[in-house]
Amino acid sequence: MLDTPTVLVVDYGAQYAQLIARRVRECHVYSEIVPHDIPASRVAALRPAGIILSGGPSSVYAPGAPGINPDLFELGVPVLGICYGQQLMTQVLGGEVAKTGTAEYGKTDLDVGPETSLLFAEQPARQTVWMSHRDAVVASPDGFRCTASTPSAPVAAFENQEQRFYGVQFHPEVVHTPWGQELLKNFLYQGCDLMPSWTMTSIIDDATAEISRVVGRDRIVCALSGGVDSSVAAALVHRAVGDQLTCLFVDHGLLRAGEAEQVEGTFRRHLEIDLIHVKAADRFLEALDGVVDPERKRKVIGETFIRVFEEVAHDELEDAGYLVQGTLYPDVIESGSRDAARIKSHHNVGGLPADMTFTLVEPLRNLFKDEVRRAGAELGLPEEIVWRQPFPGPGLAVRIIGEVTHERLEILRAADAIVTDEIKKAGLQRDIWQSFAVLPAIHSVGIQGDSRTYGYPIVLRAVTSEDAMTADWARLPYDVLERISNRIVGAVPEVNRVVYDVTSKPPGTIEWE
Repeated sequence: MLDTPTVLVVDYGAQYAQLIARRVRECHVYSEIVPHDIPASRVAALRPAGIILSGGPSSVYAPGAPGINPDLFELGVPVLGICYGQQLMTQVLGGEVAKTGTAEYGKTDLDVGPETSLLFAEQPARQTVWMSHRDAVVASPDGFRCTASTPSAPVAAFENQEQRFYGVQFHPEVVHTPWGQELLKNFLYQGCDLMPSWTMTSIIDDATAEISRVVGRDRIVCALSGGVDSSVAAALVHRAVGDQLTCLFVDHGLLRAGEAEQVEGTFRRHLEIDLIHVKAADRFLEALDGVVDPERKRKVIGETFIRVFEEVAHDELEDAGYLVQGTLYPDVIESGSRDAARIKSHHNVGGLPADMTFTLVEPLRNLFKDEVRRAGAELGLPEEIVWRQPFPGPGLAVRIIGEVTHERLEILRAADAIVTDEIKKAGLQRDIWQSFAVLPAIHSVGIQGDSRTYGYPIVLRAVTSEDAMTADWARLPYDVLERISNRIVGAVPEVNRVVYDVTSKPPGTIEWE
C-alpha cells in the first residue's frame, strides 16, 4: 500500500493471525501478516508502525516450537504479544513462563490492577476475557509492570511503556472478549501513535494511484467473472485508467443457470466498460476430459483461462500487456507460501501457468472479502453485484466430485438453481455467506414411483462466515431444507437423494474441492 502506516502481525499458527489482522483493520489501521521466521532486517525494511505477535497452539518449551529473533525488539517499534506471543516475548526478554497447574479455556474473569495502564485505559477494573492456554507468565521481564491477572495467570497482562512493549495472555481479537477491540485501539492509537486513517476512501485512492503508476498509458485487460471480486477490481482499474481497460468475460460453461446472460447484462448496464464476451464452454470441457483430481482441475482451468485471454488479447487487443484479476488476501493465504501449507490452489493464484505473457495487476490482493464489498459500495456498484455470494473461479467444476461432463453440469445446474431460489424465497440470502449444491459422481439406491432408482445424490452446503477464513454450517430451518429436497428430487430426474453438510471450516473447507 502506498505510504500507508502498517502494523505487522507475526503468524504463530491457527487462525489467530488472520483474525488479529482483521481486527486491526476494523480500527482503520492497515495490517499485514508475516511469517514467524521473518528476518529482523526484513521487518526493519518494511518500516512498520507496530508489531503484533499472534497466539498459537505451541508451548514455548516444546521442541521445534516457533521462535522469534531477539533483534526484533531492538528496532524501536512498539510490540504487542498475544497469548503465545506474550509468552515468547517473556522468554526472550528474560522473564519466566511455566505451567501454573491449571489451564484456562474460555471465558475468564480478569482483574485489572490499580496502576496506570495504556492498554486498559478507560476500561473497567473487572472484565471478562477469552483464555486458551496451559502455560502462563509467572515472572515479568525486567522493566515490565504486571497490569492484570486471573486466578490461573498471575501476569495476565504486562507493559513496559518506556520501550513500548505490551503483552496479554488472553485473546482480545475474539468477540468473547468484550473490551478486546478497545484494548487493540489503545495499542494502535496510543502505543503506536497511529491515526484511524485507513478508510475505504484512502484504500481506493491508494489503489487508483498505484494502478496508474504501474500501467501508465498501456492497454489493460480484466478477467471478468461477474462476481464481487473481479467486478470491484474492474471498477477500480477503470477509475484509474478509463478507456485503456477492456474486460473479457469468458463463459467457460461452468457457470450457474442463467449466469452468463445476467453477468453481461448487469455489467454493460451499470459499469459501461468495454466488454468482450468469449464463449468457450466446449474448449474447457475438452481440457477437463478425464480429469478427476481437484488440484489438477484448478490448474487446467487456470491455464485454459490464461490461454483464452492471451489469444483474444492478441487478436483483438494486440497491445494489452496487463491482466487484472480479483485475487483476495484469503486466496493468497490458502494457496500457500513458503511458511504456510497449501490448503487448495486458487485458479488465479496457484493455477497460473509460468509462461503466461501478461503482467498481473491485482488491486484487491491485500483485502478480505468484507473489505472488497465495502469498496464496491463506495465505488457505486449495484447491490446485486456487491452482495453476490462468492462463487469459485473454476465454477461448477469444483462442485462436481469426479470427472466434469456435460450431463453432470446440467444436473448440478438444475439442482443449484433450486437451492438459490429457495434460499432467496426464505429471505436468507444476506444471512448466509454461501449456499449451493454439490454433485458427487456416485450413485445411491432410491424408490420413485414404486420403482427402484439408482441416481445421484446432491449435497446441500450452506455456511455463515465473515471472510471465508473460518466458517460455520448454517442452521437452515427444517421447512427450507424440506422444500429444497422435495423440489430437487421432483424436478431433477437423475437425483434421488439430498443430504446436508454440517461441517464447519476448519476442519472442512467451504467448497468440496
